[in-house]
Amino acid sequence: MRGSRSARHLRTGAVTAASLGVFLRYGPALSSIAAIRRGPYRYLLGEGRDDHLALTFDDGPDPLSTPLILNELDRLSLTATFFMLGSMAEANPSVVHEVLSAGHEVAVHGNWHRNHLFRSARTIRYDIERAVGTLGAICGTTPTYFRPPYGVATRPTLLTASQLALKPVLWGAWGRDWRRLATPTSVLHDVKKDLRPGTTILLHDADCTSYPGSFRATLGALRPLAELCEENRLQLGPLREHGF
Repeated sequence: MRGSRSARHLRTGAVTAASLGVFLRYGPALSSIAAIRRGPYRYLLGEGRDDHLALTFDDGPDPLSTPLILNELDRLSLTATFFMLGSMAEANPSVVHEVLSAGHEVAVHGNWHRNHLFRSARTIRYDIERAVGTLGAICGTTPTYFRPPYGVATRPTLLTASQLALKPVLWGAWGRDWRRLATPTSVLHDVKKDLRPGTTILLHDADCTSYPGSFRATLGALRPLAELCEENRLQLGPLREHGF
């Protein structure tokens, strides 16, 4: 009896240790779920000043869509943070320079748009390092902020970001502008659902990982978003002005 009880205790301990190891590695990935993101992983939301909203874009730079987004931001006198894929930046360095020349901020979105959930620590590190190297070489400075693809961060993701002096930032509100049926109205509606002072907003300046042409819904939503912020006396700008 004692032998079987001890064996059960050993098995239970092994299962508990294994479960803890799994949680430590994959637990941060739960931050991709909105309700949990506002709980234990709230520090990843990028919450800033009460009078400010951070405007961020993912997945570029794209030679077709990003310049159109830049033109609209210029018309609205807005600046933003662009989370870029290293592979897209490498293919379109002139667009990266356009973003910088217009006064916007460049941040890291990884090199390839691949979910970190089941990737090894080694491949995650290589991915982020390569993106940082590419963007640093093009921009002349190392970016400050990092957002993992799909908003999925594992322990190796966060550890690598820390080692590379990158600040991980997810979002508090998004426009779900990657969808086939997205429209300017739907994008604004989805942003407003979770919008509160200090929120970081996620939109997309490229459709390389979204439904083709979906960026046009984002483009059309920028003016009404700017008007909404003005009505509520909220500044809309990049993360560097977000105060967090």
